[in-house]
Amino acid sequence: MPFRDLKTLDWGLLPYSEAFERQKALVEARISGSLSDRLVLVEHPPVVTIGRSGGLKDLRISKEALNQKGVALYQVDRGGMATIHSPGQLVAYPIIKLQNKDLHQYLYTLLHTVAAVLRIYRLKPAFRKGRPGIWVGPSKIASVGIAVRRWVAYHGIALNVNADLKAFNLIVPCGHPGETITSIEQELGKPVDLKEVKYYFIKEFRKSFKYTDESENDATLSKHPAWLRRPAPCEAAINQMEKRLHQLHLATVCQSAQCPNLGECFERGTATFMILGTHCTRRCQFCAVNKGIPQKVDPEEPARVARAAQLLDLKHVVVTSVTRDDLQDGGAEQFCQTIICIRKRCKGASTEVLVPDFSGSIPALKKLCNARPDMFNHNIETIKRLYPTVRPQADYRRSLGVLEYAARAGLPVKSGLMLGLGETQNEVIETLTDLKRSGCRYLTIGQYLAPSEDHLPVVRFLLPEEFEGWAETARSMGFSGVAAGPLVRSSYRADEMFDTAQAIS
Repeated sequence: MPFRDLKTLDWGLLPYSEAFERQKALVEARISGSLSDRLVLVEHPPVVTIGRSGGLKDLRISKEALNQKGVALYQVDRGGMATIHSPGQLVAYPIIKLQNKDLHQYLYTLLHTVAAVLRIYRLKPAFRKGRPGIWVGPSKIASVGIAVRRWVAYHGIALNVNADLKAFNLIVPCGHPGETITSIEQELGKPVDLKEVKYYFIKEFRKSFKYTDESENDATLSKHPAWLRRPAPCEAAINQMEKRLHQLHLATVCQSAQCPNLGECFERGTATFMILGTHCTRRCQFCAVNKGIPQKVDPEEPARVARAAQLLDLKHVVVTSVTRDDLQDGGAEQFCQTIICIRKRCKGASTEVLVPDFSGSIPALKKLCNARPDMFNHNIETIKRLYPTVRPQADYRRSLGVLEYAARAGLPVKSGLMLGLGETQNEVIETLTDLKRSGCRYLTIGQYLAPSEDHLPVVRFLLPEEFEGWAETARSMGFSGVAAGPLVRSSYRADEMFDTAQAIS
């Protein structure tokens, strides 16, 4: 009988211990019937796991030496002996109810699922009697170690895609001293897109196990999960807002950054104004804003922004900009003039600035802070490890320094963080800790969405409940205002967070 419902979760790069705790929770939920089948895809930082048939004799170096190399060690309740997991290896943990209660058939089907993926890459998978796993030529390419509890399977299979094969020298792989290990990259002579391998694995898994419906929660397929889909916005409201902006020769980050909340905000009559043109001097890999030679600074722009804010009867005006590394002050003066113009035209309105890092210029920061915006916002965007990939021309510590300077100047400070780029929970905690230490007290956390195929791919779509969990975590750390959710952006409902700040002060 075919299984009816399968949800796919991509946990990105996650420590083994954390993934195992999550697995156990999923198993309990599946046993109780409160959850449908799950297929978990994950990568692990370097870790050796030893199954029920193995022991410390399967290590080629001592536990202490392993620890010194930064490799974790766990003895676990799966079948098999020792294997090693590391980035570039696709690990799949199916948490599924075995309807026919046949563990051997399940193992056979799981192995043949991986074999089908290898054939897509024109490799010839082979099996060896009495030795679970998959070989290509003389070398092993995939290891399997499964467990079952009340006929719910867990643990799973590891396929070497772009993994560092030298790591296998630390162990006796699966108890066979002469075993050689290979990967898809090694066999093809070139790196392979792990996201693509995940896509094929999900597709073949569904086929092999006869799942009949496509899951809306599949994290690695091109479509977005259900919670990221919104009703069509009011076209009339959008057209009216765009007409007003066009008449005043103004741009919004809502349009330039392809914000998913554009329709909602335009219907509410709010927008985040983007000054200093529409072309950015940096090439961040997550952002949809145009890159290229920027326009000349328009001295009339601040007055037009103020006029638009007055026409829209805004009580809280959010102003951002592209990054202008070509300007000596990074555009700080234009921000100041915009604040001045808004205050002249919109009596009683508060101003929030969402600023670039001004290349860390103290004079630029001093100039802007002296203008006393009511909220100072600078997005940290992602965790420290991902900066070279996500924000190659930015610097994590410099961004924290920008926030700290504004906080020391006595301004309420806000920042924003994207999730879904491959960060771990510990790295997010570390980032929140750094933000708090910098003086940031207001925070937005949202899902990264790739603007196009030319941008960084989404590693994982987080569940709405996970965002709720991060909001609670941030509040418990002392953040005064937190907005977290799949579609939350740094200026989303900024007026409401500012009201929170006012109530606290």
